[in-house]
This record gives sequence, structure tokens and C-alpha cells, in this order.
Amino acid sequence: MRSQILEKLEAGRVRYGRFASAPGSGPCGLFFVQGPCGCELKISGLVRPGWEQVSVSTPRRCPNWEEMSFVKDLFWDEEECAMQLHPPHSRYVNNSRYCLHLWKPTDRDIPMPPASFVGIIGLGPSEAAMLFTQMSAIS
Repeated sequence: MRSQILEKLEAGRVRYGRFASAPGSGPCGLFFVQGPCGCELKISGLVRPGWEQVSVSTPRRCPNWEEMSFVKDLFWDEEECAMQLHPPHSRYVNNSRYCLHLWKPTDRDIPMPPASFVGIIGLGPSEAAMLFTQMSAIS
């Protein structure tokens, strides 16, 4: 499965022009890949000291959760953690209206809260919606 994902990324690599990178350059470069929602995603991958970073944009809107998850799995293993950051306003850099970023430090693990802080473990979206509908009917 991982080789198919890497082939999809490699097939979208920009190989000519100002932003070209050589085939087989790994995650660094500019890529155009068809996303899971039917929109072409412009993806830029960089490795810098201490960080791996991926920028994701579409022509007319910010990428959605499904697209960002898709890109995360193109660049990292499904069991690795990557993050989006919301920095202080004083540190904002906004060069593109419809671009979001994924980050992964290379020298440490990303701390994560317990899964139980996020929701009910083992409960899918349909079951959760039904449970919360029942709870709101009681109150």
C-alpha cells in the first residue's frame, strides 16, 4: 500500500521549471495530486533542520479535513503524528489565501492528549450522532 501512495505522489512531482525537483527526491518538492474530494491539490514538501513541513492548497478554498488527512498519509506513515499549528497572531505568515500546513518535528515526538479527551473511544460518527440526539431529547 505504501508504495502505491509514494507512486501517486511521485507521479505528481513538478519536474520542469523554476520549482522542479528530481524524480526520487523523496518528500521535497512541488507536487500536483488529485485529492480525495475531486480537487487538484498543490502540495509543497520541505525538510529543514528539526522539521518536516508540507503546504497544501487548492485554487478556490482551503483544504478540508479529508484532504489534509490524505496528504498527511502521502508524506508520513499512518501511525505517525503530524500537526497543524495555530501560532500567535504576531507570528502569522500568510502568503496564500487557501493554504494550510502540516508540521512534524524530526527530533522529538509530538505530545498528544489521551484519545478519551477527544471523544468516546470505539464509537463511530453515526453511533455518536444517535447517542447525542438521544441525550438532547432527554434534557
